[in-house]
Amino acid sequence: MTTNEILDDLKANGSQAIKNVLVKHGAKEPFFGVKIEYLQKLRRKLKANQALALELYDTGISDAMYLAGLIAEPEKFTKPQLQKWAKAATWSMLSEYAVAWVAAESRYARELAKAWIDSPKETIASTGWSTLSSYVAITPDDELDIPELQGLLGKVVQELPSKPDRVRYCMNAYVIAAGCYVLPLLKGAKAAAKALGLVKVSMGETSCKVPDALGYIEKVEAMGRLGRKKKEARC
Repeated sequence: MTTNEILDDLKANGSQAIKNVLVKHGAKEPFFGVKIEYLQKLRRKLKANQALALELYDTGISDAMYLAGLIAEPEKFTKPQLQKWAKAATWSMLSEYAVAWVAAESRYARELAKAWIDSPKETIASTGWSTLSSYVAITPDDELDIPELQGLLGKVVQELPSKPDRVRYCMNAYVIAAGCYVLPLLKGAKAAAKALGLVKVSMGETSCKVPDALGYIEKVEAMGRLGRKKKEARC
């Protein structure tokens, strides 16, 4: 399928009902309101295709941009391309998922995440923290810079209260990821979670809630699943 054929397909499979839901979650126009399940179906049909992914993302249409993240080939990204994607992400579905996933699977994951988390722009900072969360979830512990990641837990405790809503949400998620996926960080993540307590984030008109980091980590611990890495960031 060509980019134009995919856009026609997405438009035909969008709905106002889904658009109404996504708007409450922060979606920005233009977008068609296509269900994630349908985008996953297209992912299986299209398979990995970096050239097509770049074209879809450049359309600026949110549904197509998310699909681009699903079919992209992270190992083929250049640093400028990832930076361009991060800059163009207008809301959490793109910044915290589509872009963060491919960045985490790229060879620039650590470098870009460290740069992005200090951005004054909310979407880019949230992309950085989300990239870190996915990065630690898929990378073997012996390939991680544990002292650096431990230091970032301290950064979360110190800086989270002053950050914008979506950045706070993603910083809290990083504490959870560090505790659940990186065994050497378990103690530090629990300490950070205790220091933070229940993080407050405005979730708008949605019923979404901010996970209790300590409770989440302890639940995974009780299930005996600590340290189990994911095969890929994208899901």
